[in-house]
Amino acid sequence: MKKILRVLFSFFLKGLLFVTPIFISGYIVFWGIAKVDSVVDFGIPGAGLLIVITLLILAGVLATYLITDPILLYFEKLLKRIPLFDMLYTSIKDFMQAFVGKDKKFTEPVLVTMNEFGLKKVGFITQNDLSSLQLVGHVGVYFPHSYNFSGEFFLVPSEHVKALNINPGNAMKFIVSGGVSDL
Repeated sequence: MKKILRVLFSFFLKGLLFVTPIFISGYIVFWGIAKVDSVVDFGIPGAGLLIVITLLILAGVLATYLITDPILLYFEKLLKRIPLFDMLYTSIKDFMQAFVGKDKKFTEPVLVTMNEFGLKKVGFITQNDLSSLQLVGHVGVYFPHSYNFSGEFFLVPSEHVKALNINPGNAMKFIVSGGVSDL
């Protein structure tokens, strides 16, 4: 009976970890749209969404053309002083920049031999030099999960990594689709 309860509790925690971020994210989005809709009442449901998108575009224009790098760096420095927020902010910012920033990281798809049986995984090199970790001859490889927006990061001996001569976007679709999409 104890074992069954332990298994059920484990499933409960996994379900909680799966559902909570989705629920909270959805709640925040709908709450934000509802708030904007209540402030700017056009009588059109979802007008708030268009306003939020427009405001984000304007923020991007302001950040690009009016706010200088020193001001942005100072603002980030202030944000990084907040405990826990620093870790979250930096991780999210780095991850977002890996996809859409100047220094895109997911541009080098590779095939990695995972074990002595020849099991292979497709991933993306994110770090070519790991000498700061005393791992000469290793590279950092990110493996996205299939049907999910998460992944795993491994430090892999270079000899187990083979570059793939394919489009990085197609490689990502192939992985995320669980191999269903064509390369």
